Amino acid sequence: MKILGIIPARYASTRFPGKPLVQIKGKSMIQRVYEQAGKAKTLSDVIVATDDERIAAEVKQFGGKFILTGSNHLSGTDRCAEVATNVSGYDAIINIQGDEPYIDPEQINLLASCFNEKDVQLATLIKEIHTETELFNVNIPKVVINLKGEAIYFSRQTIPYIRNQEKENWLNSNQFYKHIGIYGYTYPALLEITKLPPSSLELTESLEQLRWIENGYKIKTKVTEIETIAIDTPEDLNKINDSV
Repeated sequence: MKILGIIPARYASTRFPGKPLVQIKGKSMIQRVYEQAGKAKTLSDVIVATDDERIAAEVKQFGGKFILTGSNHLSGTDRCAEVATNVSGYDAIINIQGDEPYIDPEQINLLASCFNEKDVQLATLIKEIHTETELFNVNIPKVVINLKGEAIYFSRQTIPYIRNQEKENWLNSNQFYKHIGIYGYTYPALLEITKLPPSSLELTESLEQLRWIENGYKIKTKVTEIETIAIDTPEDLNKINDSV
């Protein structure tokens, strides 16, 4: 398959305005994400999707590719879909988070491998949970999968609920998974799902992937052992600069 990597990047982040342009060890965050994505052997090309001229200028400065998009998109998936309508020749799209400057290319390759199965339309990554801190953190979406490795449901709550067990014993009673926020879509599926109206489950949990499940789409998952480091706030930036 011919796969395109798209990095949605917007300037107007509520918690961290201008986040793609912050400097990390001498390079902007968007440059670091772009360079890491470029190391993924499964991608035929990488494009930054942005609605901001400042981000576009930065990408141009380091020799990257970009497409300017509208400013009214509610999600990175919607921004990817606009780019997809302006390019051709790709079988699948991988939506790469623009706030993970040290994303491992092998995670991208693992996600891309989902499309080796002919019936897969949508895909994402999950990771085993081994600490109670993650298990009961409502800011970390959890996912339940079926025997085919397809996502049944995503929730900010801890799922599944283990009846007749004290919560301190849950980790020893079941394998829980958290969601890793990188998505893959076949070209047709991406255009289809962005035409769907927001669903009740999506609005309830504030998780866009529930819209796809609620409309009958299957989401293939692969388990990664690699931890992601996302930068959501200036404090996160300080931590990554101190640790890397």
